[in-house]
Amino acid sequence: MEKALKIGYFADGPWAHGALELLCNESNTEIAFVCARYSRPDEYLRERASQLNVDFFVEKDVNSRPCIERFRGYGADLFVSMSFDQILQRPLYSLPRLGTINCHAGKLPFYRGRNVLNWALINDEREFGITVHYIDDGVDTGDIIMQSSYPINEADDYGTLLKKAYSECPIILHRAIQAIQGGTAKRISQSSLAILGSVCTQRTQGDERLDWSLTSREVFNFVRALADPGPKATTNISSIPVKINKVELIPGAPVYKCIPGAILAKEGNGFLVKTGDSYVKVVEWSSSARLKAGGRFK
Repeated sequence: MEKALKIGYFADGPWAHGALELLCNESNTEIAFVCARYSRPDEYLRERASQLNVDFFVEKDVNSRPCIERFRGYGADLFVSMSFDQILQRPLYSLPRLGTINCHAGKLPFYRGRNVLNWALINDEREFGITVHYIDDGVDTGDIIMQSSYPINEADDYGTLLKKAYSECPIILHRAIQAIQGGTAKRISQSSLAILGSVCTQRTQGDERLDWSLTSREVFNFVRALADPGPKATTNISSIPVKINKVELIPGAPVYKCIPGAILAKEGNGFLVKTGDSYVKVVEWSSSARLKAGGRFK
């Protein structure tokens, strides 16, 4: 009988839930332990670990010597990271005989780092990627095992990309683990795909501020990149915050100079607002402010 692959699971969120269920359904896979984020322990993972009679951890520093010795004791064959928020350092990631892998919702070697779905929309990408790769001393720089790309269309926003990633990350991660277990996993050096990659920085409070001097296309991309369940693009009118969840591009809108952020007219279910080059239609917003033509967003 084939020996079960023993996995140490560092995880958080819906994508991690789906992957755990796929792994639990495999007769030749054993979850040795589950380690969740310290800042926001995942209660679903805690409950499932209890149901599976698997040890559950929440550690402030998984790279500390006591943690490394504790994890060493499980004799795991493979460590798996799925949306975990600590960087696993060499003494930890090198413990398993098959190494440590990570599932990243970005197309490597581009879109390393944080908040990559938001940045892909801001950058007007036509697709986003999901990559399973080995962890090394860098951040999202290890050899690629498996990668898939998914189209981004005009109707997509952060919510739709996140939903797609939630469903697809578990699938590709599961396939990669099966390939490792079967001895067929590839190791593709990221430098063989591009000598220079790109790193995305984490978006923080205040980065949601909307700059109306951007082009209409850039405003459209920025707003959809921060749409529900994101923080939403934020602007002000008369010092009152306005959160904008959706804008529409106006085909054929004239290019001309005027004051960016000016509310030009009410139209149907929204308002036309001047951008850096033309104007867009704001169709989903929330605020206590009264929006009217002649006002101005700042």
